[in-house]
Amino acid sequence: MPKGRVESFADGIFAFAATLLILNLVVDQTRPLAPQLLDNWTSYAAYAVSFLTIGIIGANHHTVMHQIGRVDRFFLLVTTLFLMFIAFIPFPTRLLALDIRGPDAEAAALVYGITLTGTALMFNILWRYAASGRRLLRQDADQRVVDGISRSYLLGPIAYGIATLVALKSPLASAAMYVAIAVFYIAESSVFGRSQS
Repeated sequence: MPKGRVESFADGIFAFAATLLILNLVVDQTRPLAPQLLDNWTSYAAYAVSFLTIGIIGANHHTVMHQIGRVDRFFLLVTTLFLMFIAFIPFPTRLLALDIRGPDAEAAALVYGITLTGTALMFNILWRYAASGRRLLRQDADQRVVDGISRSYLLGPIAYGIATLVALKSPLASAAMYVAIAVFYIAESSVFGRSQS
């Protein structure tokens, strides 16, 4: 499969997952609207965090694919598993939005964290397989950029793994950590992007 088809497929999955997030924002037409809009703040927060997370992962995937010169069967398999996690993100987002203030908060925060930890792990496997020995990289890929990507992506599974474990003690603290990780990667991506331009 040409590299361009992999990118197109991935872009479609990112767009699909980001679009599905909006379906989590619902109101009950039989109840007054204004109180529901105020009470649904957890849904807005979950939507924003997950949308930004998917957006940052999408931007990072674009950065990775810019360094890739060719793809092989294993890379396609790992990409498929990685995109499976991306497409799944709307489900735990809904759980987190609905249950973070209730008795099922721990389960919701755990499912959300396990999903994002799995996503980060698959992204690392995808990148490290391509970059190991410059196996799938473009011949002119800048080694400083390659090393920078490798360092940056290493933090993802660790940060999400810690936030997931925190859910066992405090689901709200875990949710706050998911927000902090998203903000960190937004800041990190803008700094990294400027340094490579």
